[in-house]
Amino acid sequence: MRPRLLHPERDPVLTGRLPRQARALVDDLELRPLIDAMSRGDAFVADVARQCLLRPSNDIAEITYRQRVLADCLANADLARSLFTLATTALERAEQTSWAFMPRRPESVVRFSRDVLQEYLRAFRELRRLTDEHAESFASPGLRSFFAMVRQELDDAFLREFEGQLRELRFEQGIRVSARLGTGNKATDHVLLRATRLDRLVSTRLGAWVSRLRGSSEPHFTYQLEQHDEGAVRAHSELRDKALEEIAEVLAGATDHVIGFFSALRTQMAFYVGCLNLAEGLAGLGAPTCVPEPLPIAASAHSAQGLYDASLALTVGRQVVDNDLDADGITLVLLTGANQGGKTTLLRSVGVAQLLMQSGAFVPARSYRASVAPGVFTHFRREEDASMSSGKLDEELARMSDIVDELAPGSLLLLNESFSATNEREGSEIARQIVGAVTEAGTRVFFVTHLSEYARERFEQRRSDTLCLLAERRPDGARTFKLRAGAPQVTSHGSDVYREVFEAEASPTR
Repeated sequence: MRPRLLHPERDPVLTGRLPRQARALVDDLELRPLIDAMSRGDAFVADVARQCLLRPSNDIAEITYRQRVLADCLANADLARSLFTLATTALERAEQTSWAFMPRRPESVVRFSRDVLQEYLRAFRELRRLTDEHAESFASPGLRSFFAMVRQELDDAFLREFEGQLRELRFEQGIRVSARLGTGNKATDHVLLRATRLDRLVSTRLGAWVSRLRGSSEPHFTYQLEQHDEGAVRAHSELRDKALEEIAEVLAGATDHVIGFFSALRTQMAFYVGCLNLAEGLAGLGAPTCVPEPLPIAASAHSAQGLYDASLALTVGRQVVDNDLDADGITLVLLTGANQGGKTTLLRSVGVAQLLMQSGAFVPARSYRASVAPGVFTHFRREEDASMSSGKLDEELARMSDIVDELAPGSLLLLNESFSATNEREGSEIARQIVGAVTEAGTRVFFVTHLSEYARERFEQRRSDTLCLLAERRPDGARTFKLRAGAPQVTSHGSDVYREVFEAEASPTR
């Protein structure tokens, strides 16, 4: 049994080491408020959300498969949460019986597996009940296949047989074993025999009464162990273990399989529960979301309406200024203009939207369509680090070198004031060479920059693969946080920020 709610043919592995750029993405795109909103304090949901966001898929079929499952979950939020809770509860109950301090003898394995499977039988029955009552509410291939599997695998006959087998594994009338004498008259070829109908009947109160009336008609031999005969007790224990070896192995495998099923169900539903939490959080702010349209890498598409920074909105507790983007066929988007004008916010919006789209989630925008990217990378300016053994420019170039090693055609690279640790002329030359090389290799680049020489040169070339966006500034210096197509400016209007800060400090009314 496999849930297959994140992929039509397999259960993706969402554990282990994250990609090299994961930490930079979390820091540069400020993903923590987003992940916190998805988790609502649940550490497991937070980990799954982090894994899905930072391991984006570039398989369009897989992305749309998840989108359809998510649409079902959004329409049936309570039931989606019930599936997650069911799997979580089943695992937690089973975990109360631990291998940690139990001897790994076959008899112990049988007892442990039986008790664990008894807990999972309850979960199977609940899962079957949910399926019978609600399966028809879902339209996505993922959830319809899941519920069809549950109906087929967990039918009434199977559940009855499962319960009966667990009852027999209690061995309330002892165990029946056949064996033969081998070399040196040692017992070999032990076979555990299934309880006879009479054995099962005797396990009931009525059966015990019938047995006393019937008496024993079968010839048999009995050996009673002495109370303090440790050697005999040890031999008896070894005999039981020999008889239970094969069934212990089978039960351990069955237990692992059932645990694997509920673990996968919990993990996969955690992603959708995280999306439900995020959707509710953004809806509470009046912030719109949309189902994005993922397109092939070759389409070189990137456009949006009403795109905004979800992490910023969640942090400030209200809807924030959004922007439109028309960058289809564009390999380089230059963002220039006034300081604190919304350039970095738009850059983060693009990165977050791309990660959400490629995880299979909705996007914080009114509409969003973009080519999938084999990888999303950020190169943001870092604060000065006194422990650095080399200069700041060296550190920037070293990070860029690591990124370039990972780039593939179609990757998305977000640069924020990169190469600004040197003078204007040298920084422009570095940008010219590096950005030119990676865009020619097929990488899409969004570049927030104050390197006016480089930005003007690129603008004046009137290249069809370049889009220049300018942060708006009103005549009085106020920022609208909107970015429009326009020629790069020589100044970033830092004096506006200077006046705002120092005039505010000088004002007696503040």
